[in-house]
Amino acid sequence: MPDSSPSSFLEISEEAAKRWEALNAGERPWIRIGTAICGEAAGAFAVADAVETELESQGVSAEVSRVGCLGLCFAEPLLDVQLPGGHRVFYGNVDVDDVSEIVSAHVSGGKSVTAKALGYLPQEGSDAPVPDGIPDLNQHPMRIWEDRIVLRNHGNIDPMDIYQYVANGGYQALHKSLNELNREQTLDEVKASGLRGRGGAAFPTATKWSFLAGNPAPEKYVLCNCEEGDPGAFNDKNILESDPGSLVEGVIIAGYATGASKGYIFIRHGHNGPIDRCRAAVEQARELGFLGENIMGSDFSYEIEIALTGDSYVAGEESALMEAIEGKRAMPRFRPPFPAQVGLFGKPTNINNVKTLAYVPEIVSKGGEWFAGIGHDTSTGTVILCLSGNLKYTGMVEVPLGMNLKDVIYETAGGMRDGKNLKFLQTGGPLGGVLGADNIDILLDFEVLRAAGAIVGSGGLIAADDSVCIVDMTRSLIAFCQYESCGKCFPCRMGMSHLLEVLERICQLEGTSEDLTLMRSIGENMQAGSLCGHGQLGFNPVSSAMRYFGPEFDTHIIDRICPTGTCLTPRYSPALARR
Repeated sequence: MPDSSPSSFLEISEEAAKRWEALNAGERPWIRIGTAICGEAAGAFAVADAVETELESQGVSAEVSRVGCLGLCFAEPLLDVQLPGGHRVFYGNVDVDDVSEIVSAHVSGGKSVTAKALGYLPQEGSDAPVPDGIPDLNQHPMRIWEDRIVLRNHGNIDPMDIYQYVANGGYQALHKSLNELNREQTLDEVKASGLRGRGGAAFPTATKWSFLAGNPAPEKYVLCNCEEGDPGAFNDKNILESDPGSLVEGVIIAGYATGASKGYIFIRHGHNGPIDRCRAAVEQARELGFLGENIMGSDFSYEIEIALTGDSYVAGEESALMEAIEGKRAMPRFRPPFPAQVGLFGKPTNINNVKTLAYVPEIVSKGGEWFAGIGHDTSTGTVILCLSGNLKYTGMVEVPLGMNLKDVIYETAGGMRDGKNLKFLQTGGPLGGVLGADNIDILLDFEVLRAAGAIVGSGGLIAADDSVCIVDMTRSLIAFCQYESCGKCFPCRMGMSHLLEVLERICQLEGTSEDLTLMRSIGENMQAGSLCGHGQLGFNPVSSAMRYFGPEFDTHIIDRICPTGTCLTPRYSPALARR
């Protein structure tokens, strides 16, 4: 059993600092390659293999790390070179054929390949000259607006090396909680932060934790929901691939604050990168004594298990998640009782998603008031947004809540590509809503967005130009929701099918004016009678589309015309989509 005393943690921190210094200012260059899902899709693994082959072929000694995503997904594969004591120089959209020149000129020769460089990141404490002719990457539109809390280590550390996480402040929050704060004080810091769940409901996190903390049961569980199946959302997977240590530490602190005995991290089966890296983070934490018996010399003992689910979107609903962990079909439970009373295996349980728990270490380290000072009104802190669609810059950013959504699209994301005009944004996943281009001059705030018919939700922002038909887009969203309905409750099961049938009829230019009234009636019944949020929120994309694009629906129904000419393609017919 490893030594888990406070002194041992200080020794681990000192060792981590030495290793980090050796990487940054040692004798060998350091090459980092982004290998998250976005990088993998762009060919990053082939680039990484080519780098290692080329180093051997040229007889060059260098450290190579396969890191996570910096957020600049449009530039993947992304590779950066840091000479000893120097600044990081990034190369974007790297091809295997580019590797030889980068290795020979920069890694071996010490001269940046300026023509292929995306930018550089200045390193604190480095007195090396600034690379000539290469822009400061911090001044890139996708980074200049950022306030990185959860994403602070992304693309910077090797997610498979816990020492790199510790060297950058990892497990300091857990050490503080266990040795300076009691359970109530730790919970108080989360309460003072105003942190709200970064899922759909945006429920206050501390309030949710207090339900479990107040239950005197001897066995309690903390669950982390990583079942990320929303089209256009990839931030949960990115956290697991880029900095799994922050999540694992957050799950441990949540367990301590609520008096839980075990944590579960629930990940969709097949997401191999997130699974492998999260498992490594858990195993390494256990090896260093951050999990197990009497953590850091305290009386707190805790374990974490990685639980996998099948390909089921509804498994992201908290009670369906528990059913899946228990080996049952992922279907929501009737409530009450609520999870804090009767949860996983009949024990009191708390459930949060990845982003929520990943904030916790920094909140505990820097204090709840620090976090509360960021954001807008009761929407404190930052929000992680996934930018996709026909935007100039696509990827992932972390910006303060209270930022104008219009600035996110036209400044951070650089506006639309190819000179096209923004038509609408689809926000918060398939259960979110759409906003017209004239309606995005609003603040990123939970209440403000909800009033506008949209939600933060999963953080996905999909931008569509004038070539996209809003009716067709709505049809595709409802087809997804209909297919992913578990079918347990009648309002959702039949409501989704009926909505899809009506939308299909409108897309085929066979709809009637009564169809709009019919869909509203269906939506009201779904909202009132559905067992979980899948059905309760399932009408959101339709209602918001009709709210902002009523004339386009009328054109399909009255004029029998699809303005974009795309609707007549039967890509999402009910017959093919229905389970």
